Amino acid sequence: MANDLYEILGVNKNATDDEIKRAYRRKARELHPDVSELDDAEEKFKELNEAYDVLSDPNKRAQYDRFGTIPGAASGGNPFGGGAGYVDFEDLFGGGFGINDIFSSFFNGGAGATTSRTEGRDMTVGLRLTLEEVATGTSKEIVYDRLAPCDDCHGTGLGAGGEKIDCPTCHGQGKVVTVQQTFLGSMQTATTCPDCHGTGKSIKNPCSECNGQGRVPDRQRVSVEVPAGVKPGTQLRVEGYGEAGVMGDSSGDLIVTCKIQPHDFFERDGDNLLSRINVSYLQAILGATIEFDGIFENEKVKIKIPKGTQAGDVLKAKDMGMPRMNRNARGDLYAQVNIDIPKKLTKKEKELLRELSNIEEGNPKKMSPLQNLRDSIR
Repeated sequence: MANDLYEILGVNKNATDDEIKRAYRRKARELHPDVSELDDAEEKFKELNEAYDVLSDPNKRAQYDRFGTIPGAASGGNPFGGGAGYVDFEDLFGGGFGINDIFSSFFNGGAGATTSRTEGRDMTVGLRLTLEEVATGTSKEIVYDRLAPCDDCHGTGLGAGGEKIDCPTCHGQGKVVTVQQTFLGSMQTATTCPDCHGTGKSIKNPCSECNGQGRVPDRQRVSVEVPAGVKPGTQLRVEGYGEAGVMGDSSGDLIVTCKIQPHDFFERDGDNLLSRINVSYLQAILGATIEFDGIFENEKVKIKIPKGTQAGDVLKAKDMGMPRMNRNARGDLYAQVNIDIPKKLTKKEKELLRELSNIEEGNPKKMSPLQNLRDSIR
């Protein structure tokens, strides 16, 4: 991103969001590898996308205007990190469907060269969440690229004085029949109409912004409400925010797949939480009540340590686990005990422990047969 991003898009620094969008689409139509004859079209298209990624985001644009560079960009990573609206694009359309593919679909007429489909497809994105966000529920802004309804024609594909008519090439049939003469006689072959891509419809006086498709490649922002207690793989559907349909047909949905990041202290098991707690050897011998942070902010979990607790024992805190989705209830919390054995003791502690050791030596305990040990480790 050494070059000026405004210069790459061909706009001035006071350009509005709408002007930036239009400039991006105009340049993309010139530079996309599917249509451009330039040897470096792919590199220029990538540069264009990087510039648009910054200037179409208010926060990134403000940082760029202030500093003239993008913090972290030189390292080759995501210069702004995941953030609240991080989207895992590996799941877009079920496999790596990015802006390059969206433009390719746009140039190919949108409905595809071998199908008459005009309704928009569903889009799927993965959304990373922390365990705390899952516990409380959260609202996330997702930013992604899609074929969106054209603002200029309101998705109809019609320009000034335009109208939808039967395709003059296939006469509204969506397919073209060709006849070939062979030694066996006449052979008819039906193929998808190359002009209407199988829809059977054409636009007279089409919208200049979308070329009559009724949709354009665009950067979309949508707020997604994530309910408390969602499980990994839970899918949230946002109606109408998938791929827009051709010439006003229905849009697909955006399907958000929840992905939950590992937690430093808790491990999730359904609606229950698992953790490990450290207990001093004296607390394990004498018994105690310990307190530690729960999954909610400012929440404290209290667990009673019974006398004689052993390392590896599992203790339960009822109703201190994860919220159950769409229910006013919570799972439980299970804590496995780890006993801290001190490596250094004070002089007084050593004296007391030696005194206790002498008492124990006077009351030797019967050992279990070795066969029991062998059985337990098999």
